[in-house]
Amino acid sequence: MLRDDRIWIGQGEEPCNLLLNQANRHGLIAGASGTGKTVTLKVMAEGFSDAGVPVFMADVKGDVTGMAQAGELTEGLRERMGFFGIDEQSFAFRGTPCRIWDMLGDAGCPVRITISDMGPELLGRLLGLTEVQKGVLNIVFRVADDQRLLLLDLKDLRAMLTYVGEHAKEYETTYGRVSSQSVGAIQRALIAVEDQGGDVFFGEPNLDIMDWFACDASGRGYVNILNASKLVNMPLVYSMFLLWMLSTLFERLPEVGDADKPKFAFFFDEAHLLFNGMPKQLVNKVVQVVKLIRSKGVGIYFISQSPSDIPDEVLAQLSNRVQHGLRAYTPAEQKAVRVAASSFRANPAFDSVQALQDLGTGEALVSFLDEDGRPSVVERARILFPSCRMAAADAGVVSAVIANAYDLMNKYGDAIDRESAYELIQKEREEADAAARLAAEREAFEKEKAAFEAQKAKEEAAAAAKAEREAERKRIAEEKEAERLRLKAEKEEERLRLKAEKEAERLRLKEEKEAEQRAAEARRARDRVVGNIFNSVVGTIGREAGRQITRGIFGTKK
Repeated sequence: MLRDDRIWIGQGEEPCNLLLNQANRHGLIAGASGTGKTVTLKVMAEGFSDAGVPVFMADVKGDVTGMAQAGELTEGLRERMGFFGIDEQSFAFRGTPCRIWDMLGDAGCPVRITISDMGPELLGRLLGLTEVQKGVLNIVFRVADDQRLLLLDLKDLRAMLTYVGEHAKEYETTYGRVSSQSVGAIQRALIAVEDQGGDVFFGEPNLDIMDWFACDASGRGYVNILNASKLVNMPLVYSMFLLWMLSTLFERLPEVGDADKPKFAFFFDEAHLLFNGMPKQLVNKVVQVVKLIRSKGVGIYFISQSPSDIPDEVLAQLSNRVQHGLRAYTPAEQKAVRVAASSFRANPAFDSVQALQDLGTGEALVSFLDEDGRPSVVERARILFPSCRMAAADAGVVSAVIANAYDLMNKYGDAIDRESAYELIQKEREEADAAARLAAEREAFEKEKAAFEAQKAKEEAAAAAKAEREAERKRIAEEKEAERLRLKAEKEEERLRLKAEKEAERLRLKEEKEAEQRAAEARRARDRVVGNIFNSVVGTIGREAGRQITRGIFGTKK
């Protein structure tokens, strides 16, 4: 409840007021489960809102949304009003102007940031990378910057890591060595982020954190509620976002010095999730930011079950404290109680160690800074109740809050996946693949052409050889035919010669025969003539001889 320049948080022997001009000195709300931390958170946030100070808080259990809905009078609240001296007739229950955000895009205005905005240093620390791996991540970011490749979401970073790994030899002389082992380690670390919703969280439209520095028409600061009921099960993404937010606030806000009130109040719920397993370097970064962001007008409040959940270096910066009851069943828990009690400025009226174990729900040990910036004596106090609803808001109220933030939904509602590193690398890879395919096709074509030409030459050579063989065969055939014809001609000539010779011989023989016949005929003729002559002579002689003989015989010789 806001009273002048202070937020009334609780009532002990004295009122417990958080002074607005000391509220940027940071604070702590701690206590075991069920002791009333959320109520304290709502009372404090409500007071900041009424003072015109915008607030950010994460809704881990789902009940912080009740700030958007007016509370209701109950018997318990009536009794509490009596304790605080509040007139129930004059007290107005009302909701706080709220805006609901959701990093997973389920129920609220989407929250997204780009990989570039997260930066290699914070991303490397949150991923738990070694110094060598962080160096490689820095090289990847530098190459992306130099080549104007936007790193917007995880697929951009993955593509860029692969790209740099593939071109490591080219970049080694300019940027340094990039080992495939380091690239692989970073890729594996990104899987955890991806599995925890990082693929939804990283992207555009990029959150403008100055949209949280807004007040409603009446001047009340908006309470920006991050729906973290699912996100709390994703500690890596949750802590990554909160640390980015802290760093961005520190980098973007100007120095304001000691202002009358904070410009912004930042509540870290379930703070142990932020620090569990956090590297020493990152803790030092948080300590640095917590120390210096005070001068930027930002108050940071950590909410956790025990102060021991928060590193001592950070705890030392938390001056405004509300410590609800702690349970001490083990030696470690008893030690935590003593440590928590010793952090307060002692009050001689009670034993802080015992009081921490005796506190009931809605009670706390409270110590805020006074006007001079000194911790006040610790008070055992009952915590005031908020004017908003204690429990979660009705679904209709939540829907109305989201619908009323139409300007933010118009700005952040739809994810944008513009051309960035992934698309450009894919395009380059596709072009390279296309060029490689074209070169392969050209090479295949050239091979095919060479094979075709070789085949053609082979076929032509075979055809030429065949033609030569055919010509040779034909020549041989022609020679054989010519030889055959020559032999035939010779044979024919010989035959004709023989025939002619035979004919000549025949004719000769014929002629000889005819000559012989003629001779014989002549002889015969001659012989006939001779015979005739002979015969005639003989006849004549014979006849004469006969006559002689006859005459001789017969004595008639004359």
